[in-house]
Amino acid sequence: MNPLVAPEAHAAHGGRTALSVNLNKVALLRNTRHLGIPSVTRAAELVLQAGANGITVHPRPDERHIRAHDVHELAELLKAWPQVEFNIEGNPFHNLMDFVRGVRPHQCTFVPDTVGQFTSDHGWSLPADAERLAPVIAEAKSLGVRVSLFMDPLPDAMRHAAVLGADRIELYTESYASAHGTSEQAPVLAQFTSAAEAALAAGLGINAGHDLNRDNLTDFLRAVPGVQEVSIGHALIADALELGYAETIRDYQRCIQKAFA
Repeated sequence: MNPLVAPEAHAAHGGRTALSVNLNKVALLRNTRHLGIPSVTRAAELVLQAGANGITVHPRPDERHIRAHDVHELAELLKAWPQVEFNIEGNPFHNLMDFVRGVRPHQCTFVPDTVGQFTSDHGWSLPADAERLAPVIAEAKSLGVRVSLFMDPLPDAMRHAAVLGADRIELYTESYASAHGTSEQAPVLAQFTSAAEAALAAGLGINAGHDLNRDNLTDFLRAVPGVQEVSIGHALIADALELGYAETIRDYQRCIQKAFA
C-alpha cells in the first residue's frame, strides 16, 4: 500500500486543503502544434516548485489533451517528489483503468463522462450506478490506489458511495461557481455543506473541483467542511498565462490559507 494513500497525507498540509493542479489545458495547447511545447512535465515541475501539493490529469480516449505518454512521464517525474500526490481521473469503463493498473497513482477519480464529452458535467448516479462501479472500485483499491467518486452535492448519495468502498468523493462544483456572487450563492453553497457533512458522517474523505478559481475558492472552503483536496485546472492555467506559474500557485495557496485563517 502506498503510504501517501493513507489519511495522514492530509495532516502533511497542516490540516489545510491540498492544491492539485490539473495540467490538461497545458497539453491542449501543446497539441495544437508538433513542437512539444509547452511541456506538460515542465509545467508540473514549475507548479510543484511553487508549492502545489499534487498533479491531476484526465486522459480521455481521444487524447485531445493529455496523452498516454504524459501520464507515464509524470509518474516518473513524481518519483523525485515523494510528498506530492498524483491523481488520474476519468471514466473507469473507458481507458482509465489501464493507467491505474500501469501507473498506480496515489488516487484515481472515477468520472462518468462520455467518450466525446466536452467537459465533465455531472456526477455518478447512486445507487443506480453502484453495481457496475463496485468491481472497478475493488480492483483499484486492491492495487493500493485511493478511489474518489465524482459526485453532485446530493447528501443521500454519500452513504451509497461509502457502501461501495469509495475512499473519497469529489464534489462537482460547477453549480456553486455559477452561483457565486449572485443571490443563489447561499442556497447553492448550503447544498454543498450538507453533502459534505453527509460524506463525513459516512466516513468519506472530500475533494472538490470544477470551475473553482481565485474569486470563489476561499468562500467555498470556509463553508464546506472537511475538504482535503481541490483539483483546479482551467482557471489556474488561464491565470498562469497572465501571472506565471509561480505567482499563480502562490495566489491559490493564499486563497486556501485565508479560508483556514
